[in-house]
Amino acid sequence: MLPDTPFNRVPREALDTALVPMWDATKKLHGDTTFVEVMGNAPDVAKWYTDRFYGDLFYSGRVDKKVLELVRLRLANVHGCAFCNRSDRIAALSAGISEAEVDAIGDYAAGPFDDRQKAALELADVMALTNAKGAVSKPLYHRLKAHFSDAELVELGVVMAVLTGMAKFIFAYDLVEKEVYCPLA
Repeated sequence: MLPDTPFNRVPREALDTALVPMWDATKKLHGDTTFVEVMGNAPDVAKWYTDRFYGDLFYSGRVDKKVLELVRLRLANVHGCAFCNRSDRIAALSAGISEAEVDAIGDYAAGPFDDRQKAALELADVMALTNAKGAVSKPLYHRLKAHFSDAELVELGVVMAVLTGMAKFIFAYDLVEKEVYCPLA
């Protein structure tokens, strides 16, 4: 389903110059620029999201990129964000995740993932918007602790919290294309 937001969209020619490359890339990949144009109303927030969240935490934090890309792709898949699924698939492949792994994300427990990746993907299911009562059980914590430090787990949780919060934002504001199966549409 294509977005139909009631929010003001800032056209490309009126965007903050820092957002123009994002608009161009979004147009090329998705054919729809609603997300960037609405974010154009608050360019400082858009820059925080791209520079601070992605630049300083997602791509520069303690947790390796492959794990982060797997959990991001899992969350997009569970949430039914077509926009995110396209972008996150490309990012996952660029991070060294194989086509077979990308294709197995829906049934990761039976997929070609190691125990570390499966534990992180299970944590993503706990963090997903569709799991309102999700909580880290002691058995899951122990599986996670076999592969991650507490600092990495805090960071991973915060990353997923921001991703799920952004998912809520983009769905509530109707900013992106959704999959037909999207449970949040």
